[in-house]
Order: sequence, then C-alpha cells, then structure tokens
Amino acid sequence: MAFNLSNNKEMQSNRETNKIDIIEKTTRIVGNIISQADFRIDGKVEGTITTTGKVVIGEEGIVHGKISCENSDVAGSLKGNLDVSGILSLKSTARIEGEVIAGKLAVESGANVDASISMKGAKKMKAISSNEKIQSEKTA
Repeated sequence: MAFNLSNNKEMQSNRETNKIDIIEKTTRIVGNIISQADFRIDGKVEGTITTTGKVVIGEEGIVHGKISCENSDVAGSLKGNLDVSGILSLKSTARIEGEVIAGKLAVESGANVDASISMKGAKKMKAISSNEKIQSEKTA
C-alpha cells in the first residue's frame, strides 16, 4: 500500500486551519485567552476570550467575562459582554446577562436573555418625549 506524501501534508494543513480548542467540563480557566482558533467551552472561564474564530458555549459551559469573536453559538451561561462580528445563535438553554453586540442574531424559544442587545450596522434610534417633539416642531 502506497501513501502519497503530498496528500498527508494537505490533510495536516486542513486540520491546522480548522482547529477547535475544547475547554472540558472539568476545567476552570481564570485569565485571558487570545487565539485564532475556534473554541468550545463546556467548563468554566473567568476572563476575556478574544478570537477570530467561533466560540461555542455548551449547555454546561459558563463564562464570566468578555468574549470577542467572529461567530458564536450559546447554549450555556454567559455573564458579561459578548461582541460577535458575524452571527450569534442563542439556543433554547442559553442564559445571558450583560451587553451583547452582534452582526446578526438568531434566538430559539426559551432562551433567557437579560442583556442590552445592539446590532452592528443598525442605525441608532432615540426615543424622544412629547415635550421634545413639540419644541422641535416650533423651531424654524
């Protein structure tokens, strides 16, 4: 049986570009994480996670801190800030407290969200009181 060495190098290269770092449910990390890989969190993280990849918080995963990433699926618990430049998907078991900024948002029925949510690229709207409205109508 013969193996083609160039195919092995190609397979290894593909594996390296599709890396997923897994934080197991028995693991607790305190500190900051900076990476270019995707993350799956089934344990507990206290700190900041910054990645150009995707962050998945599993049903048993807990994050206290800040996450900045490309895309994210949340099925566990997050208390803090979440900044997702792409798509944020909140599963029915998700529990979020804090501040969320996302490019696009998908929320399953049952997700528990106690957070302010802003959409990237959306125009900011400000509610005005009836007094402000009357004053703006009177000015020339």
